Amino acid sequence: MNKFHDIFLELEKGILEGDYQPGTLLPSENQLVERYSVSRETIRKALNLLINAGYIQKKQGKGSIVLNVRKFDLPISGVISYKELQNAQQIHSITRVVELKEEKVSDSLARLTGWKKEAAVWRLVRQREIDGEVVIVDIDYLLKEIIHELPKERASDSIYDYFENDLGLAISYAQKEITVEEVTEADQRLMDIQEDTHVVVVRSVVSLEDTRCFEYTESRHRLDKFKFVDFARRRKA
Repeated sequence: MNKFHDIFLELEKGILEGDYQPGTLLPSENQLVERYSVSRETIRKALNLLINAGYIQKKQGKGSIVLNVRKFDLPISGVISYKELQNAQQIHSITRVVELKEEKVSDSLARLTGWKKEAAVWRLVRQREIDGEVVIVDIDYLLKEIIHELPKERASDSIYDYFENDLGLAISYAQKEITVEEVTEADQRLMDIQEDTHVVVVRSVVSLEDTRCFEYTESRHRLDKFKFVDFARRRKA
């Protein structure tokens, strides 16, 4: 096997096992040449493999920056709360309530949900922090006719646990739309965007078993932290 591929595998192992932490620099080309007793061209080939695999990014004047390669699965189908996802995948995360206030349903929100214009809703904005960085911002609108009260301490934990176990609501299904959109000023203010130019946006209209829509959510995700997954079974047309 080529020497540069062996070096790639060893450096890859170091990144995956945490010897090289995200945001830190790999040893310089000169250091790697000395360590492995190979030519600079061999080292550059190994680094190019790391770049193509998404492990590092070369930055002029700095060197090879290690990227965060751990991505969490976000299911496309199914209705699952962030708290349930966090527990299932052992995500060490902190949730912060940025905003919790009462508003009136706007024209655009009425069209999306079927709610009456000017009806009362809760607007809830939460930051999701993973590994010290805010990588998700959730913006929820909750129909006050159904969710009469929304304590801030429950909003910072799991609103679905509160809805189902405290309020006795039966959450049934959601219609979802997933898009990739340009970063907004609000994204830059509320998230640790780094050099990203786009975010993944998941919009959901969520209904109860009796078909009443009670929630509209816009969940904005940083691109490098998540992958969207689903299980599909073939059905003949």
